[in-house]
Amino acid sequence: MPLNLPNILTCLRIILIPLFVGIFYFEKSWVSAANQNLVATVIFVAAAVTDWLDGWIARKFNQTSAFGAFLDPVADKLMVAAALIVLVQLNRVDAVIALIIIGREIAISALREWMAQIGQSKSIAVSFLGKVKTAMQMVAIPMLLYHDVLWGLNAQTLGTWLIYVAAVLTLISMAYYLKAALPEMWKRG
Repeated sequence: MPLNLPNILTCLRIILIPLFVGIFYFEKSWVSAANQNLVATVIFVAAAVTDWLDGWIARKFNQTSAFGAFLDPVADKLMVAAALIVLVQLNRVDAVIALIIIGREIAISALREWMAQIGQSKSIAVSFLGKVKTAMQMVAIPMLLYHDVLWGLNAQTLGTWLIYVAAVLTLISMAYYLKAALPEMWKRG
């Protein structure tokens, strides 16, 4: 693993996952429920910012690496999956929504791996729709974690609507990637 700042930030995101999940298991006498929500939200937002930051630094200072290109999306998917599982357990997200989002990430990751093995990874490169889907998730999840009134808005209600939109975009983007890969799938049977 090349030891550079982008890779360190990516590893930091992975290290934050147990802390992020663990905050909800602290004794209520140590951390109140409202503070648990706030701390988890701050950790998730910090992870989302480091995701953007590590990519920007890697491109700006030419510190991209094969290891970073592999680990960065893994860290993202782990953090989103952990957040969704916590939110399901807290009854803030429907399990079907979490299954759609997590299932799509696993399916598309496997598809990308297969397409890379056959030399066709460019045909399923990240699309604009995929970026919008990710952005929607990165706004919805902190709202659902916060679970309180934020600037006069009910964060839970707004987060719920946004995660539903993210789930629809998840299905549409999955269909887009599958359609792009379909010719190769038919050719290689």
